[in-house]
Amino acid sequence: MEISASLVKELRQKTNAGIMQCKSALQESKGDIEAAVQILRKKGVAIAEKKAHRKVPGGIVASYIHLGGKIGVLVEVNCETDFVARNEVFRAFVKDITMQIAAMNPKYIRREDVSPEIIEKEKEEYRSEITEKPPEIVEKIVEGKMKKFFFSTKCLLDQPFVKDPDITIEEYLKQKIGELGENIVIRRFVRYGMGEDD
Repeated sequence: MEISASLVKELRQKTNAGIMQCKSALQESKGDIEAAVQILRKKGVAIAEKKAHRKVPGGIVASYIHLGGKIGVLVEVNCETDFVARNEVFRAFVKDITMQIAAMNPKYIRREDVSPEIIEKEKEEYRSEITEKPPEIVEKIVEGKMKKFFFSTKCLLDQPFVKDPDITIEEYLKQKIGELGENIVIRRFVRYGMGEDD
């Protein structure tokens, strides 16, 4: 199937993927833009998994101040090379992450960062709300509630991306790894809100 340059351009604007990646995805999806976006997302995930073990000595520390100085964020995002650290796509990604942290106030980067004690305390709270169900059903409900109400609000990588709620920050990160061809790690952050408790 012949893919027009305007279709490739439209897909590039939506995804920031390379010309050849866009053309290939459009050929695979027979010209369907939305299907091509999904193909590129899946390929980004595959690329991200291959690169996950690579060291990330480069990167930047970025800041973001919101609401006239009422909320401030500092974040360190690492990549493999200084070349990518200076790249506009990488810097736009880092800015999006600072804005996400300002808006959504996560407490952790990933689920693994949450202590087992906190997880167990949350689970106990959910268990106490569920009565008259068999134990195996209770555990399934508790796991579902943990994913929907705890991890998706408290863990940055599990949160829906504020600019595109159809994807999580983890999926967005994997897209950028695929796009830039380097491993990227959100290493640490701190968020300050005027008058908020630690």
